[in-house]
Order: sequence, then structure tokens, then C-alpha cells
Amino acid sequence: MSAAKTGCAVVVMGVSGSGKTTVAELLAERLGWRFVEGDRLHPQANVEKMRQGIPLTDADRAPWLDRIGEELKNWAVEGRSGVMTCSALKRAYRDALLGGRPQARMIFLSVDREEAARRLAARHGHFFPAGLLNSQFDALEPPQPGEPGVTVVPSGRDPAQTVAAIIAVVQGAS
Repeated sequence: MSAAKTGCAVVVMGVSGSGKTTVAELLAERLGWRFVEGDRLHPQANVEKMRQGIPLTDADRAPWLDRIGEELKNWAVEGRSGVMTCSALKRAYRDALLGGRPQARMIFLSVDREEAARRLAARHGHFFPAGLLNSQFDALEPPQPGEPGVTVVPSGRDPAQTVAAIIAVVQGAS
């Protein structure tokens, strides 16, 4: 999956505060690929629930995951490469998004609860309240060794270093 190829997809996943957007935007810029913020694909009802501090259920997430899957499918059909963000907290979500998409790869940004909380406290203008962080860690099924298409990358304090590690993984998978 080098930057010269087309039709590749990288989904940057993790809990809120893991650095998904920051890292994914920088990754897309470095690779010259399209960037899509997965949170923008949430139905408005989901956004309102989260604004009110109500955790999403699997049923709430289903249409959102369907929209993300459609976007990934469109990229493949059109031969475009891109970077998408998506929490993809559960194995079933990851399997659904990666299933039948050999051109897609997920990068799990690993971060501990304290660091994610610190980052959320410093973030402004996002609909996801810091109070929901525990619900994300409660729902998280961390990727297991050998989980197909998923690589764990620590979410360090320097996004450029994190991106460099991801590029090494992505280029090594090609």
C-alpha cells in the first residue's frame, strides 16, 4: 500500500481521545490521499445522544457503520485511496468494515484511559463529551494478536512519529 497505489483504505481507529483525527489528517496529507472524518457520517440522532452524554448502543452504531462501509466500498470501486477515522470499538465492527475489502487496513491507536482523558479535557468544539470516555473503554474489545487487517500502533505525544510508524506498517503490507 504505497502512496503511489490507488484503491487503498486505512481506517484509523480507537477510543475518543486516542488521536484518530489528528493522526489520520496528517497521514492522509503525507500519503496524498483523501481524508474522511468518520464522526461526520453519524446520523444526527447519534450526535444528539452523545451531546446529551448518552452512550451509543450497537443499534445506534449500525447505520453509522453502514455509511462508513459504503464509503470504503466507493473508494474501492472508484480506485481511490483514503484515510478514514472510526472508533471501531468491537471486533464485530472491524470484521464488518474489513470483510470483503482486501484493500483496507485498520490501525488501532492504543492509548491509556488517563492520556485519553487528558486529551479530551483539552479538546474544544467536539460533540463527544469527556464523560462518555468510560463508556468507550467499557465497550472496547482491543484488537487481538493476529486479528486480520488490524495493526496496533501506540498513540504517542508526537503525531508525526505515530504517522511515520503507520506509514511503515502500511508500506510493509503492500
